[in-house]
Amino acid sequence: MPVRILALVGSLRAGSHNRQLAEAAAKHAPEGSTVDIAEGLAELPFYNEDLDVEGNVPAAAVRLRETAAQADAFLLFSPEYNGTMPAVLKNAIDWLSRPYGAGALTGKPVAVVGTAFGQYGGVWAQDDARKAAGVAGGAVLADVKLSIPGSVTRFAETHPADDAEVVTSLTEVLRQVAEAAPTAA
Repeated sequence: MPVRILALVGSLRAGSHNRQLAEAAAKHAPEGSTVDIAEGLAELPFYNEDLDVEGNVPAAAVRLRETAAQADAFLLFSPEYNGTMPAVLKNAIDWLSRPYGAGALTGKPVAVVGTAFGQYGGVWAQDDARKAAGVAGGAVLADVKLSIPGSVTRFAETHPADDAEVVTSLTEVLRQVAEAAPTAA
């Protein structure tokens, strides 16, 4: 069976470069692995324990948890908003962290990559996402990184899936994530 990697994209913007980067990952997934992009993150209400009660969990959260439970590993794509990760990505991590100790992220490999307009490619946001995913129980692959600066100009006319340097780097990230998945052992 292929290693199933679930991509969580921290941008809801139409034409998001991080969404395009996730699409490139899906297109160029190495043999023996697949990348699916989680849909519906915009429909997730902000995490609230009062909503997270059996029989009352919002449908969007149920769908995300079910999709994530089927994943062998996670690849988070984070832009940088005001020096940190976007709320949509943090909120998805929060929903996947529950129930505490048994959430869908627990024990599964998680890597964080992304692109941003700034000269460092969103490294602060990516560091924050790694921290949150680790606290949520994910097995964070701290050395698996890809930060692509200058997204607005670099991807103005080129989709990341058509950028040879990006594809090479992204394919290496995917290989490392797939190798870390329990099903690859």
